[in-house]
Amino acid sequence: MPFPTTNATAELPAINQILMSCGQAPVTTLDQTNPDVAIAYDTLLQVSREVQAEGWTFNREYHYEFTPSADTATLNEIAIPNNILQLKLTENVKNIDYEGVRRSGKLYDRMHHTYKWADHDVVECDVIWEFDWVDVPEPIQNFITARAAAITSSRIVGDNLQYQILQQQEALARSTALEYETQQGQYTFFGHPHDRTSYYNSYKPYQALAR
Repeated sequence: MPFPTTNATAELPAINQILMSCGQAPVTTLDQTNPDVAIAYDTLLQVSREVQAEGWTFNREYHYEFTPSADTATLNEIAIPNNILQLKLTENVKNIDYEGVRRSGKLYDRMHHTYKWADHDVVECDVIWEFDWVDVPEPIQNFITARAAAITSSRIVGDNLQYQILQQQEALARSTALEYETQQGQYTFFGHPHDRTSYYNSYKPYQALAR
């Protein structure tokens, strides 16, 4: 999966919405020699990454398989793509004796203190991806834009009243994004095991005591 790239045509409306929220004039191009445009653009990218890192239905993937390298220099190591924001080993029988974390751009096993995954044909992980702006659903885009507008206002204008108004808009946009997420995710009160046909988890005392 390629690393997210900028898309000026798609991002320009969001930048203009941020600028207008701060009382600035809209622009026709993303000219980053303009300080206000540069601040708005950098803030949009920053907030987009932060919001996507929370993990949503559209960018969360379970049981994603990584194959250890067959190259001599990196034999049995697993390189992690730059557009992965979070990952953890999938909770399954094969991974029970391993603890995987990201370290130096590779998957590191904290249990055995090694980058080598020689015992695995593939390693299953649960992943949160960072997507390009055009692949982010509109309700999430609106939330990102609203949060970026509030932050940009505090950086460019510094007016407390304007900032409070934009925060209210941000709260509304977040509630809309969460409503979208609940519809897409089809969440239930009992949770969603991804490798079982039944969603019900019976009470197990040993799980309650394992803290």
